[in-house]
Amino acid sequence: MNTAQIKVETPQTKTAYSVLFAVSFAHLLNDLIQGIIPAMYPSLEQKFELSMGQIGLLTLGFQLSASILQPIVGAFTDKYPKPFSQVFGMVFSSLGIVFLAHASSYAWCVVAVVLVGIGSSIFHPESSRVAFLASGGKRSLAQSIFQIGGNIGTAMAPLLIAFIVLPRAQIYILWFLVFAIVAKLTLLYVGRWYKKGLEINKTKPKKKLELPDLTTRKIAVSIGILLLLIFSKYFYVASITSYFQFYTIDKFGLSEVQAQVYLFYFLIAVALGTLLGGFFGDRFGRKYVIWFSVLGATPFTLMLPYADLTMTAILVVIVGLIMSSAFPAILVYAQELLPKKIGMVSGLFYGFAFGMGGLGSAVLGWWADLTSINFIYHICSYLPLIGIIAYFLPNMKKVKNK
Repeated sequence: MNTAQIKVETPQTKTAYSVLFAVSFAHLLNDLIQGIIPAMYPSLEQKFELSMGQIGLLTLGFQLSASILQPIVGAFTDKYPKPFSQVFGMVFSSLGIVFLAHASSYAWCVVAVVLVGIGSSIFHPESSRVAFLASGGKRSLAQSIFQIGGNIGTAMAPLLIAFIVLPRAQIYILWFLVFAIVAKLTLLYVGRWYKKGLEINKTKPKKKLELPDLTTRKIAVSIGILLLLIFSKYFYVASITSYFQFYTIDKFGLSEVQAQVYLFYFLIAVALGTLLGGFFGDRFGRKYVIWFSVLGATPFTLMLPYADLTMTAILVVIVGLIMSSAFPAILVYAQELLPKKIGMVSGLFYGFAFGMGGLGSAVLGWWADLTSINFIYHICSYLPLIGIIAYFLPNMKKVKNK
């Protein structure tokens, strides 16, 4: 498509839904590729005779490579926007698919997941900025549309692995390269829109930013509270995404394919909850959505370790719906605290979320080896109680930047 034919809708005037859905679709494909990693854990555990600690280290390798680079990428693109950087990131993810499909040892699995993590670290900050620019002022909704794509992709991964790879062989992971190619084409369209928007904005007078009417110390404390909430949320989510298959296999005697389906229930609930969180964040205020979404899951996480199979399926859906509504609200709240550093903030929070997920997976895997999977779910059920600190987040008033 010729760039001159792309209609650029600036964030100050109108929500660019075509761009939002395009970048959300790219997010779906990116996180679908990411989702291959935990979905393959039961198969890799059997093939390479891995411990729960080694499974956790796989997640840690992926999440660290995805998290450490994200704030750096975000800070760099704040100063030097790179409209097509997401396409470059997808090249790393494609290499990760190839390495994982051919992995003949645990070490090669680690290399593969690190490559996918690097691709993710390049994709997220700039794509989140595109969602911000295309929002037309509906920032929570825009971030939730962007985020729901990723959540749906993550939810689809275990089902596709269950029906494409597990009945056949590891080499069939190469089929996921098709999704990487489609993602690159989609990101080329998004990159053209972004590049055209940058060219138009150069000719316009710069608008004064709305800054929060808060002291530097209060902003720093608020960012710290938000990061602690991310810790609570993603440590718990790590217990589900990395070990829920093993939990249901161990406790209820499910097959690998059946366990993937129960994981899918949680992940699809996460996708729906993300969309609801964005809608309610714009409507009722982000602080209240943050408070409810983290603390409100507590009764259900506390019930989960004692539930039978049917109730387990119901509870993980409820927990997924409630907990997932937090992230769009948290991210937009943080962007409004530091509106001059959208890329850096997006990279920091996505990176910290990935990092906490990876650290949580490694710690929980090590702990599960020492105790049991069931014990881990008893301990993790208390993590959402940390959500009570959302009470201390300020109600922001804004002033024009002079």
